[in-house]
Amino acid sequence: MRSQIQLMAEVREAFGMALNAIGTHKLRSSLTLLGILIGVFSIIVVATAIEALQGNIEKEMSQLGSHTFQVQRFPAIQVEDDMESVEKYLRRKRFYLSTARQLEERSTLAKHVGVTAEVDQGEVFSLYAKTAPTVSYRGMSPSAFETRNLVVAEGRALSETDMESARYVTVLGADLAKKLFPFGSPLGKWVQFRGVKYTVVGVLEAKGSIFGQSQDNFMSVPITTVLNRYGRETSLSIQVQSPSQEAFDDVVEQTRGVLRTLRKTPPGEEDDFEIVSNDSLINQFRSITLAVRAGAGIISSIALVAAGIGIMNIMLVSVTERTREIGIRRAIGAKKRNIMTQFIMEAVVLSEIGGILGVLLGIGAGNLAAAMLLTPPVFPWDWALIGLGVCSVVGVVFGTYPAWKAANLDPIESLRYE
Repeated sequence: MRSQIQLMAEVREAFGMALNAIGTHKLRSSLTLLGILIGVFSIIVVATAIEALQGNIEKEMSQLGSHTFQVQRFPAIQVEDDMESVEKYLRRKRFYLSTARQLEERSTLAKHVGVTAEVDQGEVFSLYAKTAPTVSYRGMSPSAFETRNLVVAEGRALSETDMESARYVTVLGADLAKKLFPFGSPLGKWVQFRGVKYTVVGVLEAKGSIFGQSQDNFMSVPITTVLNRYGRETSLSIQVQSPSQEAFDDVVEQTRGVLRTLRKTPPGEEDDFEIVSNDSLINQFRSITLAVRAGAGIISSIALVAAGIGIMNIMLVSVTERTREIGIRRAIGAKKRNIMTQFIMEAVVLSEIGGILGVLLGIGAGNLAAAMLLTPPVFPWDWALIGLGVCSVVGVVFGTYPAWKAANLDPIESLRYE
């Protein structure tokens, strides 16, 4: 018990002396901890910004309905940018309405099979207002409302009759409906896109915005209407919904098998289509952010090593300057471990001050970047603790040699030092 109390007293004393030494040489200490600050700041600012964005993006990535996956020609997130990879995707066969219908007939496990096509963007008119040329024009099958997790707030969704007759009817996103019909219900009224009028039959519940961009600024029309206007060769995306999470993997495998048969993919060759789910999107995004964090970590490590070398250099200078002080302490009974504790504590305190400043500035700058993209602030506790832990390690590692040198000075020679 006494040894523990004595040890704690020695640590407190060393801590106080470390603060006093740092305060005595303010400019030198500031320049030394600047390297630590920059190293910690660089990793914390990246980690904070990514964590703030990641939570928002993962939430918004869940655009498909529950237990739903999408089949499409291209990857959802394409990392490769070489022409060979792009050409490989371009050579893939398109998905047509007939493909979706055959898939629906043969997929005995699927609950719903929906079809969508994002084909155009432009201005939309009503009797009361006109939009900017940024409204998405989207073709959809009736089942796509379920598979895309779209909920009707007013009126109805598109029906099988609308699709079979290729009617000129539309269901509006919440923001578009509010813009075009600010004074009342849009049901039964018309909107105009590319010179063609559509009767409004429904309005969807709002889904909000991501990075300040509305997810409710679109109009959906029957997929057959889109094909009549833009051609039967228009490429489609197919969404498939499983009846439950337990059956999800079985539905995926059955869908893969049916599509390989329909597209005549030879056995042993890779799929010539992509199967994308909410989970696959999130996992792919996480792998990208992990790579970014790893890169920031490597850069920060280099900065911290350089800062650690600076701390060692400053501590060695400090040992030389305080040789007489060390001799006096040894002469009045201080042991080697007391001298080592004092100098290691100085190195650790110096590192931690730089680390704390780096964490605070990094979190502030990271959240500022996230706030500019309208995402809520976060505090990355894990990365902050890791950063401070690394600072302690840097202080101990690079402060050990100067501390050892100080502790092993000859007391007599030290007292004679001028």
